[in-house]
Amino acid sequence: MWTEEQRARHAPRGRRYPSDLTDAEWALIAPFIPPPRSGGRGRKTDMREVMNAVLYVLATGCQWRALPKDFPPRSTVYAYFWEWRRYGVLDRIHHALLEACRERDGRAASPSAGIIDSQSVKAAEKGGRTRTRSASMRPRRSRASSATSWSTPAG
Repeated sequence: MWTEEQRARHAPRGRRYPSDLTDAEWALIAPFIPPPRSGGRGRKTDMREVMNAVLYVLATGCQWRALPKDFPPRSTVYAYFWEWRRYGVLDRIHHALLEACRERDGRAASPSAGIIDSQSVKAAEKGGRTRTRSASMRPRRSRASSATSWSTPAG
């Protein structure tokens, strides 16, 4: 027999798209969304809908101008996305969700050790200043690019 709690848990969520946030997901993310700025006109845009729109673009790979009309205006969504990216809001959300996943799996919230294999060390040794400096210098002209390079002695 179904209880009211089970019915509520298994009821259709009313999400329009698979990328839309559930209530539980929004409860985790909402504290990281900055409050509206003081002064001026008040915020009328639903931040959950903005986040749903950003997740839709990221999940589908569609262009901003192809954002469905049932989301807030694309210019509004785009502006919030870049503001959140610029001020580290998305990074803080990602870090908090990563810690929550690690704790749910029974691990420490932050990794306590790193693993470095021999390939990682080799790759790190090849990088550095010389690699950066040579990338900013003018490329050398290949001798093979000249038709007479093979017939004239290198001097």
